[in-house]
Amino acid sequence: MTEPSYLETGQGRRIAYHATAGRGPTVVFCGGLKSDMEGTKALHLEAWARARGQAFLRFDYTGHGQSSGTFEEGSIADWHEDTLAVIDNLTEGPVIPVGSSMGGWQSLLLARARPERVAGLVTIAAAPDFTEDGYWAGFSEAQKRELEERGQVEMPSDYMEPYVVTRRMIEDGRRMLVLRAPLPLPFPVRMLQGTADTAVSTETALRLLDHADCPDMRLTLVKDADHRFSDDPCLALIETALLEVMGA
Repeated sequence: MTEPSYLETGQGRRIAYHATAGRGPTVVFCGGLKSDMEGTKALHLEAWARARGQAFLRFDYTGHGQSSGTFEEGSIADWHEDTLAVIDNLTEGPVIPVGSSMGGWQSLLLARARPERVAGLVTIAAAPDFTEDGYWAGFSEAQKRELEERGQVEMPSDYMEPYVVTRRMIEDGRRMLVLRAPLPLPFPVRMLQGTADTAVSTETALRLLDHADCPDMRLTLVKDADHRFSDDPCLALIETALLEVMGA
């Protein structure tokens, strides 16, 4: 594993990243919750981009991977600020985000904040608004009391060790919701979703498909693919989706 470069943000955070020079548009991998830029999809796409001579960027949000901070201190808004910082400081011209899970939400927030920069979008099990529609909606009354009294709740996961959901993450997430207001996406969008995903449901994908205002948006459901979406056929589908939004 090569050593990353670091970006010091205006919020005093230190964001680890790897940038590959090449022609535009720059493909930017936005990872999921508690994942990092050393995952299978990020590394595969980096190699794919390098072979094509395509500019590519992968990075770790605050509290993830090799960036500063701890996960428990972070929130959707913090990670949105991190995403904007790397886009504004480390890329030029059009970008194509590839948003995985929580990174799909971050990609949509990026498109809302920097619409002039986004030339296309690929999502993989995108999880917009999951703090509200997944966590909060699924909490028992006891969990809601615990969140209020202790400020955090520990959550199990099918894909990683249990992790902490904080009151700040829930409250901050409510400021970042994208499925409650118009969501213009004036560029090609390709959504990929596995039917065996136990973290993000096909209903979430269909809700996003129905909600967004986009002239060229397609959803591909992959039978029996899980949330990781990292086997060879799934990785090939990500490549195909990228070529489609590039018009290649």
